[in-house]
Amino acid sequence: MSTSAQKGLLEILSMTPVIPVISIDTVSDAVPLARALVAGGLSVIEITLRTAAALDAIRAVASEVETVVVGAGTIIGPTQLDVARRAGARFAVSPGCTNRLLDAAEACEIPLLPGVASATEALGLVDRGYRLAKFFPAEASGGVGFLSSLAAPLPQIKFCATGGITRESALRYLGLTNVLCVGGSWMVQKDRVSGWDWETVTSESRSAAALRVPRLVRNTYLS
Repeated sequence: MSTSAQKGLLEILSMTPVIPVISIDTVSDAVPLARALVAGGLSVIEITLRTAAALDAIRAVASEVETVVVGAGTIIGPTQLDVARRAGARFAVSPGCTNRLLDAAEACEIPLLPGVASATEALGLVDRGYRLAKFFPAEASGGVGFLSSLAAPLPQIKFCATGGITRESALRYLGLTNVLCVGGSWMVQKDRVSGWDWETVTSESRSAAALRVPRLVRNTYLS
């Protein structure tokens, strides 16, 4: 991924401490859900490509909610990158990273946040010029302790930690120097979405948006 694309992705990941990770079953839920999240201060969301409604949901949010930056998650193949871009996604997120997917990302206009779960995978991304990655599945792969151990040997790369993170554990991740943000689903529980309980979604989002760690973050690693 080019330096300019990474800088654009860095700007997106720096907009919020928590990125809601959403699976949409019904397209009509997408726009009011996005508006409820934005009302709570979460202006970046990831809609996973795990349901038949996902692409239409991305398309609806991108066209109707100007104040949100919508990304496509669970990108597992090269063709999905362009499909997500054409649906209106501003960024793409993968649970892992293969050479085939990374090669496709270099030729695509949409920036990719590739997933890693080991030091070897993270080092492979650094070798390809990446400075941003998703750490997934975070809790199952060593959590805060593992990410903390990567900060000294691999200071070049910063993470969005996702997978099993809760409202209670999020701040521990955000306190690490090599974590820009976390991905979570606790504010978008299925019963709240299906019941159109937007008031609770907004309230939970407001609490999540307040999880900022007061420290100076230097982003010179992309310069």
